[in-house]
Amino acid sequence: MMLSRGAKRSIEILCRRVSTPVHSKYGYSTRSYAESFISEPKRNETQCMILRTYSSEVSPSDHMNLIKKLRERTSAPIKEVKAALIDCNWDLEEAQKELRKRGVVLASKKASRAAAEGLLALSQNDKKAVVIELNCETDFVARNEIFQYLASSLAKLALSAESSEQPGSFPVGLQGLEDLKINFDHPKLSGETTVQNAITEVAAMMGENVKLRRGFAMPMSKHGVISTYLHTCPHPGLGRIAGILTLEVEDENAPLDAVQRVGSELAMHVVAAKPLFLTKEHVSSDAVQNEREILKSQAESSGRPQAAIEKMVEGRLRKYFEEVVLMEQKFVVNDAINVKTLLSELSKEVGSLVKIGNFFRMEVGEGFQRADAPEDIAQAA
Repeated sequence: MMLSRGAKRSIEILCRRVSTPVHSKYGYSTRSYAESFISEPKRNETQCMILRTYSSEVSPSDHMNLIKKLRERTSAPIKEVKAALIDCNWDLEEAQKELRKRGVVLASKKASRAAAEGLLALSQNDKKAVVIELNCETDFVARNEIFQYLASSLAKLALSAESSEQPGSFPVGLQGLEDLKINFDHPKLSGETTVQNAITEVAAMMGENVKLRRGFAMPMSKHGVISTYLHTCPHPGLGRIAGILTLEVEDENAPLDAVQRVGSELAMHVVAAKPLFLTKEHVSSDAVQNEREILKSQAESSGRPQAAIEKMVEGRLRKYFEEVVLMEQKFVVNDAINVKTLLSELSKEVGSLVKIGNFFRMEVGEGFQRADAPEDIAQAA
């Protein structure tokens, strides 16, 4: 009797042990399921069925591979990647979805942080040029390939979407742009989504506030060329300072080769010289009067006679115009002439009157009130 009880207990212990999962390096476990004991005298035995089942557990080396893959897909911080994989039982696809969900929350929390860095992205065709400013918090993110891809994609979308025929440069409607659908073809940004969702997703990947700040478009309404220049350009179509300028040719049959050459130089001039007005006539009378009073006050402090003071004021006023008026500025490529003289010589070369239709200059972060951090920015003039 004692022997049979001991044998029965040994069998119970054996079945209990084999019913416990045993993990192996192959990623599966051996598990046994014990059937109920048979109490009939004729069947004094235990029936055990041994099954081999695959487990969701993976080896440490597989953990590292999954973390690496998910990080490559999302560019999310490694801490967030690992946490998502653990929560999703190391299911790569589910972890990616979970990370995106968490990313939206993280991005919304960062939306109030100051973002004064970033890039300008420019896109153009024969009739129009569009430049947008995409901001982030650090220059490190501005150099990120995903951030740059997003900026370029937004500029191309803005160029195709903007259809206004108003003259001159005008702001791109950001609200309408953010609601548009955009289709990405990128290893880490793929499929169709709205612009706003794309910006939020990239913000989550970068771990910074990413914001579409502003955009401007300049159409070409007459015969001529649109010339652009980007300064500090990491890739074509991207930079930190942009100059855009239109040159209009009176004769519609005039060749444009020379006009294009000079237009490119003038776009670079706009970036370097920072003009505020096209001609002296565009400077408001209030601005001229204010500048005149300042210059007069400075001249009077010298103690010179009134006649000399008047000459000093006029001379300094001419200097003021040379600094802020594009047509009066010395040409940066050849400072022996000013822009007005340059256009006169170009008109003779082309055989038709050439004039500047419009221009504008744009720089990353200009007007940003860093002390008032989440307050956004002043629009460019």
